[in-house]
Amino acid sequence: MFFNLYTVGIDKEVKNVPILELRNIVKKYRVGKEVVTALNGVDLSVEEGEFIAILGTSGCGKTTLLNVAAGLERPTRGEVIFRGVVMNKLKESQKVLFRRKYMGFIFQFNNLIPILTAQENVALPLLFDGVPTRERHIRAVRELARMGLKERRLHKPLEMSGGQQQRVSIARAFIHNPRIIFADELTGNLDSKTTHEIMCYLQETIRERKQTFIMVTHDRDVAKFADRIIYMLDGKIVSEEEGGKQYA
Repeated sequence: MFFNLYTVGIDKEVKNVPILELRNIVKKYRVGKEVVTALNGVDLSVEEGEFIAILGTSGCGKTTLLNVAAGLERPTRGEVIFRGVVMNKLKESQKVLFRRKYMGFIFQFNNLIPILTAQENVALPLLFDGVPTRERHIRAVRELARMGLKERRLHKPLEMSGGQQQRVSIARAFIHNPRIIFADELTGNLDSKTTHEIMCYLQETIRERKQTFIMVTHDRDVAKFADRIIYMLDGKIVSEEEGGKQYA
């Protein structure tokens, strides 16, 4: 069947339907002769515009859960449903188009291209979407300005601090106004002051734009910025609580 992103209903306003659902997700890896279960029957429902933090120690399965939810890895069993589309049943080429249109990603290691300026790094996703050069740069400068980096827009990554580089990667994730953004330990390499500033910006921005944000972290103070905190242990969700710490 021909797959068309514009016919699956994602761009339509649908009330009372979660933007993302994970149903009985199991993920197993073969390591030598052993089979390791990274996720063991995970169920999770995320509402449109919700800020979710997935909290747990190293090895609990939180990054695997993020990757499965974003369609970067296929589950061994279960379904990942994004506004009615079962992600794990799509072909890889279809998932690439899907992610490019609807998703943004922020990682602990910012993955900036060293030979490009901050402005060029931020504008890069728009290049793949065929956005004209002038518009790409206008939008990139606008996002960098929101991150307090307008004056650094022509600097290359190695000419910026770690915190500034991460701000560039965040601006890049927001540039095409994705419906949902996934972040993996985005503050893991930052000092406490920079972490607080970035989390305040993220919280304010996603509320303003009504975007959905799913973040993996091991830091309880960072997790408190989310609307809801999901606790993981040994590949399972074991509890959850409200977050909602206000930026200041």
